[in-house]
Amino acid sequence: MAAGSARLSRGRRVSLPGVHELLRPATRDQAAHDGRQASGRETHSQKITVYLSAEELLDLERARVTLRARGLSVDRGRMVREAIAVLLADLDAGVESSRLARRLRESAAHSAAEQAPTGTP
Repeated sequence: MAAGSARLSRGRRVSLPGVHELLRPATRDQAAHDGRQASGRETHSQKITVYLSAEELLDLERARVTLRARGLSVDRGRMVREAIAVLLADLDAGVESSRLARRLRESAAHSAAEQAPTGTP
C-alpha cells in the first residue's frame, strides 16, 4: 500500500447545522436589535469555496485597495464575511424588500428572458 493511499480511502465528514438552526424564524425586532456581526480574524472551522469571474475578483481587490487607502486594512475573506453579514441582516429585516431577494429575482427574470424562445423558426 502506498504511503498516501490510506488517507484517500477515508471520507471527509462535514458538520452541518441542523434544520432547526437553518429554519429558525427571524423577526424584524430581533434583527433590528441584534443585527448581524461578521466574524473577525479568527480560526474558522467551516469553509466554502466560491468561484468568481476575473472581473469580480478584480472588483473585490479594487475595493480592498480602496479601503486600505482610507486606513482600513482588511483581507478579502473579511470583506466577504462582512458583505454576507450585511446581506443576511437585510434579509432578516424583510425578505420581500431585501436587496438580496430583489437581485435574485432580477437575475432569475433576466435568465428566463434569455432562455425564452424567440418565436422565429
